[in-house]
Amino acid sequence: MASSEVDQKFLGKLAKDVENDNPYLSKFLFKILGLSLSLAEQLVAARKERRQAEVTPVARRRILHILWLSREGLILLLQWVIPMVGSYVELKVLAYKLRASFHHIFVLFHNSPAVSNVANLTPEIVAASTPPPTGPGVEEDTNLPSRSSSIQPTHALEGGLVGPPPGFEVDVASLPPSKLFMPRDFLPETHQYFREAMDMADSLLWGSHSLRLSVRTEYAAFLYECVHDVDGSRKLAKASIAEAYEAEEGMTDDMFRDTCELVTVLGKMMKRGLGSQGQLGKALATTSPSMLLSTGVGIAP
Repeated sequence: MASSEVDQKFLGKLAKDVENDNPYLSKFLFKILGLSLSLAEQLVAARKERRQAEVTPVARRRILHILWLSREGLILLLQWVIPMVGSYVELKVLAYKLRASFHHIFVLFHNSPAVSNVANLTPEIVAASTPPPTGPGVEEDTNLPSRSSSIQPTHALEGGLVGPPPGFEVDVASLPPSKLFMPRDFLPETHQYFREAMDMADSLLWGSHSLRLSVRTEYAAFLYECVHDVDGSRKLAKASIAEAYEAEEGMTDDMFRDTCELVTVLGKMMKRGLGSQGQLGKALATTSPSMLLSTGVGIAP
């Protein structure tokens, strides 16, 4: 997801790599990284709370914060990162993957109709969690903005710097509903964004590349928990492991470790829905990630 450790590593690395060539792009990548770190903490807590029978005030505030961070992160991504990715191969894949990831969060927490067992924020819950808007001329924002947002960043070519990462300076509980966006069916476009990100990763990165596996891992999770395509999720996980095993390109030690961890996650995804008869899942569970990769993947010196 937009909060995954692999994606965060690439955000930091790529932000540093482009710092000299494009300092403004680097700045926005670091902002999205800071936002992602906050999202990671909030998402872990929200998933723990989803077993509760009702949405508590603390959980409502948390979901509002998740949606706010995701919304602002998407705006930064669409306005300032994707238009500047140019010929940066890994950054291009990461940017399109993050676009799908932010929408994945909208599907989990704010979709209409609800498609997951994560507590969604309905208009009634939003209204109950925030004070009503005050003052004349307050307009209801019912769609995700494409070119403007509450943070109103200054374009690099116009001069000036943006403020701190969005979401950190905002008291989310005090926001009127118009500062968020109304729920709708994000599922079709999110599905399309994952397909585009995966096609791009498949065409630009080799089979055992950890960023490529990150795209496929989250897409498999999306298929399982949002699309409810258990068989499709399992097949994607299986194919991803096979392609990682067959890849011959060298990797750094750090990427190799990330790849092994993702293969482990994909292995668990392969077993979902198989029940006690899942012999392939059982075999995979007894095989270490390094054994799965050691034959087909070399480690760069």
